Amino acid sequence: MQIGHIPMSAQPPSGWRLWMLAARPHTLTISVAPVIAGTALAWSETGRFDPGPGFGALIGALLIQAGANLHNDAVDALRGGDLPTRQGPARVTARGWIPARRVIAAAQICLALAAVVGLYLIACGGLPILILGIASLIGGWCYSGGPRPISYGPYGELFVVAFFGIGAVGGSYYLQTGTLSLLALETGVAIGLFAAAVLMVNNYRDIEADRIAGRNTLAIQAGIPASRVLYSLFLLVSFGLLAGPMGPNGGWVTLAGLPLAIDLIHRFVTLPRGSAFNPILGKTARLQLIVAVLFAVGINLGL
Repeated sequence: MQIGHIPMSAQPPSGWRLWMLAARPHTLTISVAPVIAGTALAWSETGRFDPGPGFGALIGALLIQAGANLHNDAVDALRGGDLPTRQGPARVTARGWIPARRVIAAAQICLALAAVVGLYLIACGGLPILILGIASLIGGWCYSGGPRPISYGPYGELFVVAFFGIGAVGGSYYLQTGTLSLLALETGVAIGLFAAAVLMVNNYRDIEADRIAGRNTLAIQAGIPASRVLYSLFLLVSFGLLAGPMGPNGGWVTLAGLPLAIDLIHRFVTLPRGSAFNPILGKTARLQLIVAVLFAVGINLGL
């Protein structure tokens, strides 16, 4: 979606396209993939699929991520974190296209709607879903907000593994089965590592700009060579967990996505940092979704 890569001199999109740009649609698949994986795993084990909690979990996850993205857009601009030297997709608040107060209001609406969806999911899943929902809403707000935002420190990758991996996969699985399994947790780690790889692309691309803005991300702490290793490990370990001997029957089908992963690793390691990493970010997010779909197909068709 090209609206995410607008030159500084270009006119912004208008109407809903501008708000879509603020919500960062090229990364929203990070919310979809874990729900697919967790629900598919439950279906493969029970032979049943309850569409209400399944689609409710999907909508709730999308709303939380959209709210977090909008909040990040506004708060980063207010903190001075989105500098002109930043190489990533356009940020609507920093460009002056939408006032910060309106972007924050939109974030609050998304999180409030997620809370409404959460009430239904709590009715389906009880106390564990209540705890997960509250933690997710707080995490979505604190990612960029508060005195010590998660996005400004070295634990962002751990955060996304926890929430966009273990929490989202495990929660989706629990809503279908009423229980949790080691295999669901393992799948959550694998799916979450793809999300961590997406974040690593973002932070590796902007090491210099982030350092000036006062961030201390994992990419900054690790440095360039180690960040390349970490990105590679995030992807390869994910495939190992899903397709290896400890994974579910049919998990080997996810290996169909391995050539794309190898190509992305090659690009990450060899291309100069900068705007060339924006396509790598989008393709890494799409790889996670592709792998989740392959996982769902493989384990449910008994391949």
